[in-house]
Order: sequence, then structure tokens, then C-alpha cells
Amino acid sequence: MNFYLMPHPPIIIPAIGKGEELKLYKTTLACNQIAEEISKLKPQTIIIITPHGPMFSDAICILDDEKIEGDLSQFQCHDVKMSLTFDRELNELILNLSQNRNIPVVSVDQHLLKMYHRRFQLDHGVVVPLYFINEQYRDYQLVHITYAPLKDRQLYEFGMVLQEAVKQLDRQVVMIASGDLSHKLKEANMKYGEEFDRQFLNHLKKGELLELFELDKEVVYQAAECGLRSMKIMSGAMDGGKYEGNVLAYQCPFGVGYGTVKFNYLGVGIKGLKYIEKKPKIKAVSILQKENPYVYVARKALEDYFQQTKTLLTQEDLPSEMFVKRQGVFVSLKKQGQLRGCIGTIFPTTDCVATEIVRNAIAAATQDPRFMPVEEEELTELKVSVDVLTEPISCSKEMLNPKKYGVVVSCGMKKGVLLPDLEGIETVEEQLSIACRKAGIGETESYEIERFEVIRYQEGD
Repeated sequence: MNFYLMPHPPIIIPAIGKGEELKLYKTTLACNQIAEEISKLKPQTIIIITPHGPMFSDAICILDDEKIEGDLSQFQCHDVKMSLTFDRELNELILNLSQNRNIPVVSVDQHLLKMYHRRFQLDHGVVVPLYFINEQYRDYQLVHITYAPLKDRQLYEFGMVLQEAVKQLDRQVVMIASGDLSHKLKEANMKYGEEFDRQFLNHLKKGELLELFELDKEVVYQAAECGLRSMKIMSGAMDGGKYEGNVLAYQCPFGVGYGTVKFNYLGVGIKGLKYIEKKPKIKAVSILQKENPYVYVARKALEDYFQQTKTLLTQEDLPSEMFVKRQGVFVSLKKQGQLRGCIGTIFPTTDCVATEIVRNAIAAATQDPRFMPVEEEELTELKVSVDVLTEPISCSKEMLNPKKYGVVVSCGMKKGVLLPDLEGIETVEEQLSIACRKAGIGETESYEIERFEVIRYQEGD
């Protein structure tokens, strides 16, 4: 197989760009270069992995039917149209091999999409790259894959399935990872986007494909990219080979990074799946070694829980105050900037703060009714914070400050709690409204108010 990374900016099409496409002149040349090379390779099938097809949260999607059509009419362009047939034999084999490996993959046809009120059509993540290829070569069938937010191991192993299926059928195949880089290159805080694009392309250039799985989760999340998972799957398809990336172009005139890369085969390389399976445990140890004592206890409790080991804490390892004081504690877990679990106690329920943290950390991961329980593979993606509460005291509405004080509202047996300094909560009215809603207290009901302060410990402090 031959491998390429191609961007998919609709504005690169002259009928859409109306002159603005000239700002992507180098990218246009790079895409034409890839198209010319593919025309000489004359592949029977093009496999393209896109972020913009029908996406499921728990399964990779393979489109499959007699044929499929697509255009760019959603971008007010009615000149670019294409109609393609699927390599259904290859589709079927990919599906069967995936099922044998317990990789969640679903075959989707137009009848299934109709049930979800979705059109069966090519998305722009496919149409834009194929626009260039079709100008020089059309004698191919298509395998259309939309990635899903699965675990790294599953994405990589699915790429291995693609490699195996192509070998079994002895197909001449070209694979394209369709994806743009950071979408935040003109934001006020653009450092994450710039850092992601730099690291991402540097790893491709050096052929360090397994390093894509080591990229900092916060950097990836803040960069708002759409090409990393496409490349993770394609990395699995390159398993056992040694490659280097020839970066044909990188441009970002509109605040989005567009990378165009051709991969050159250098010889036999390593098998990467075992490395990816071992990665989380290795990184978890390094996280534990550098955290403050309060966050350390929370993270160690999570690690020990999944190892089915009792968490043992000694006063030699931690500040004595954690064993002497009894206080309420909240433990919060975030994944890629989004809450993944939060459980806490307003008043202490155990003999000391350290034990309170252990209890609530495990509960946040396993008992928050708003979320599915955390899985062990997620641990290295989680950001842990610990809030230690002062004892609540009765107060009036005028004595509140949502940035400084947390609040407890109670009406009979109904009680709601809200921590201080939460994103998006700027006023006392907003704070009380949310706390009452959590408690199930109606707008016309009277309620008592208490306030408390917290000392917040976060990973990285």
C-alpha cells in the first residue's frame, strides 16, 4: 500500500474559493503531486479515512452499497460532483476481520442512514481529496471509513485489519488519511494549536508514528484538530514497516492548519500494538511521581482500584494534616476538558482527609450517575482535582460570592451543592439557580443557604 495525509478545505476548490484558494497554492501543488503519483500507481481501490462521514460514538463506520454520490453543494458549489462504486468484497472482509478481533465496526447503507434522517452521500472530507485525484485518475473503487472516538489500541488494531484485508485479497491499494490540523491558529490562545501542528508534523517527518499516541491530551483537545484519529488508524495499517513522511506542504492562512504528507517506505519496522497496550501504565507511574500530596492520593486510589489493591497511606509519605484533620472533600475528573466524574462530601464521613479523598476518588470514577464508569485505559487521559471544604456556615444571599464561596441550599430533605469558581457561573443568581435545580427545589419554594470555602488542588500545581 501507499499512504498519504491530505487536507480537506473546501475553500481550496476554485469554484468555492473565488480567488481565496490562491492562498493555498502550495497545498494545491502538493495535492496535485499526490494525484499524479496515484495516477501512475493505478490502484484498484482507494481507502479513505474521514472525520466527516456518519460518525458513531462507539463504532467505526464503513459505508457500503452499490454506489455513492457526492458534491459540494453545501458550500454553494454545484460544479463538483462525483459518483463512485464501493469495493464491497474488501468491505466485507474488513468487517469480518474486525469482528474476529472484537473491534466495533458497523456497515452502513442508505436504508440504515435513512432511519437516522441522514443522506447517503460523500462528505467533504472525501470529496475534496478525491477532487484532485479524479482530475488525473478515476479507475478505482472506494472504501469509505469514518473513524470513531475509540481507544487508541482499537484504532491502531483496526489499521492492522485494513493491512491484513488488503494482503489477503492481493489488492493494489492507496490509503488516504483525510484530516486537517489545528482549527485554533487564529484564536487569542493559539499556543496549543501551534504546538500540536509542530509536534504532529515533526513526528510524521521522522516516521515516529507511535509518538502520535503520546501527544499531550490537553494540547490535542485545545488544538481542535480533526486528523489525528485518521492518522492513528493509518499508523496501524503501516504496522511492521518503517516509514518517513515527506511533508509536501503546510499552510494555515485561514486559522486552520493544512498538512499534506507523502509517506516513503524505508524497510522493515517494529510491531507497535504491544507498545500501545503498555503505554498507559508507564505514563500513569510518571504522573503519580510528580503530583502534590492531595492529588497524589486521589490518583493513587484510582490506580490501586483498577489493580484491585488496597490503598495504603503512611504519615512518612504525606503531610500530617491529612491524617489529623477531618473535612469534606470533592474529587473531580476531567477528560479532554470535559467533566468525567465528580463525587464529594460536604461534611466528613471518614476518619481523616486522606481517607476521604480515597473514598471520593473511587466514587467519582465509578458511581457518578451522570456518566458510565471510568475504564482503566482512560486513567492517563484524566485530569484530577481535589477540593477540600471548610465547614459550611449559614448566610444570606448578600453574603455570597460565586468566585470565592461554594453554596449549599436545602429545603427539608432536599439539598443541593455547588462548588465555587466554576466556569460559566458569574453571578449569585446563577449559582443559586443551578444549586436549587440540582436539589429539585422549585422556584416558589423557600430554602436555607450555607456557604463554604475550598482549597483546590489540581494536577500540575
